[in-house]
Amino acid sequence: MIDVRKMPLPVKRVVHLGSRSYGRLTSPARMKPSFLICGGQRCGTTSLYRALAAHPAILKAVLHKGVHYFDTSYRRGMSWYRAHFPLQRTADKIQQRYGVPAQTFESSPYYMYHPQAVARIAQDLPDTKLIVLVRDPVERAYSQHHHEVARGFERERDFGNALALEPARLHRQEERLAQDPGYYSFAHQHHAYRGRGEYARYLGVMAQHVGRERIHVVESERFFSHPEEVYDEVLTYLGLPTHLDRPEFERHNARPRQSDMDPGIRAELTSHYSSHDEALAMWLDRLPVWRSR
Repeated sequence: MIDVRKMPLPVKRVVHLGSRSYGRLTSPARMKPSFLICGGQRCGTTSLYRALAAHPAILKAVLHKGVHYFDTSYRRGMSWYRAHFPLQRTADKIQQRYGVPAQTFESSPYYMYHPQAVARIAQDLPDTKLIVLVRDPVERAYSQHHHEVARGFERERDFGNALALEPARLHRQEERLAQDPGYYSFAHQHHAYRGRGEYARYLGVMAQHVGRERIHVVESERFFSHPEEVYDEVLTYLGLPTHLDRPEFERHNARPRQSDMDPGIRAELTSHYSSHDEALAMWLDRLPVWRSR
């Protein structure tokens, strides 16, 4: 099989365009995702995505792990979205082999934060389950800033300055996104460092739209320290067997604890997230693991 990731960029674009065109023509015969990894950003979503994609009864999206339909591409329509997923006949072959219905999914961490994404998911995929990863919000914010700088999406290289700029950058952006289906905010997607770690706030909104029973929360610290245990919990939530081939667990797109963070900034962020972590405890039935260190 040819690895599309290793192709030159112009060739890759042609392949993707052709695949999506074919996908749209065959969209009625394609699967709909039965679950989505919706966030959070810089919380280990890539690692969980790759582990789940290795399960024999799970089929990943055809071209990209993140389709970003319900946040930034909703105008393209459901046939465009369905084009990203495997054909139903592929799922039928898996069911014949393993005796369980195959599932497909994608991972778009911005779904958790975009003001309209979860309402769209509730409307278009009324039975789809949502998986959310959470991580020490202080480390998450710092990791996101490093990530955005590395990708060229953030020109302010000083984390403290980026935090100071955040309120002005995000002024009324969430309101505009909620009111205008066609509006896009680069700052909201890439520069919300502090706000992204207020997990319980976003989880509460998600529950209002899809119901709490359709949301499964995973602490990334537990996933990385006890991957087999957490992996089996996710499979059980999805109604999939845990006895089939187990993947090799690795850590992807993750940075080690940033000991070079300014102690004052760390202390201020830790204090800021205290009440949010306590609210998250209602979802976990205990304080999050980073609070018990």
